[in-house]
Amino acid sequence: MTRILLIRHGHVEGIVPERFRGRTEVPLSELGRGQAAATAARLAAGRRFALVYTSPMGRCLETARAIAAAGRAEVETLPSLTDLDYGAWQWKTYDEVRAAQPELFARWFAAPETVRFPGGDSLQDLVARTADALRTVIEERADDTVVMVGHDSVNRSILMQVLDQPLSAYWRIAQSPCAINEIEVGEGEPRVPRVNDTAHLDAVDPITPAGAG
Repeated sequence: MTRILLIRHGHVEGIVPERFRGRTEVPLSELGRGQAAATAARLAAGRRFALVYTSPMGRCLETARAIAAAGRAEVETLPSLTDLDYGAWQWKTYDEVRAAQPELFARWFAAPETVRFPGGDSLQDLVARTADALRTVIEERADDTVVMVGHDSVNRSILMQVLDQPLSAYWRIAQSPCAINEIEVGEGEPRVPRVNDTAHLDAVDPITPAGAG
């Protein structure tokens, strides 16, 4: 059985007020570095993991390296874990997009499976990429425990797939900064024992809202 500990990167600028970060490179904030350290300590105290796979984007790499150092594991980047491309919406605030394209903005939250960002991705593009990442990890790391560090959107996409949920369920799955999800893939159907577990962050930041990217 392959066990995947799926982690979202730590806090960054642009979560409040909310921005469409996506492919914009934003480093971890001081809070985010504290969250990454707390996550690394919790994971290192649990099951030994063989490898840390990560999105190549800086905020994920920084989180992954903290986890890998604590667990004495290697880091490997997977381009298929890269965040959504928000196209023309990149780095714009929710308020800016709502004012400029109110109908499409509203549809993104009401029916996300019907949206392609202007000049960017659709959820279908994201699912194709993350399905490939999931396949790669399962094929290369059978019977191992591994860590995967991704983005809010990436992790939602992976969880929807293993939970056999439609794209319309995108907003039903919460992913807070440095949340831990656990996925088990064996001979039968995949199992998800944990989703959006943030108990290890209570001493760092009692309440951190989720956000895009």
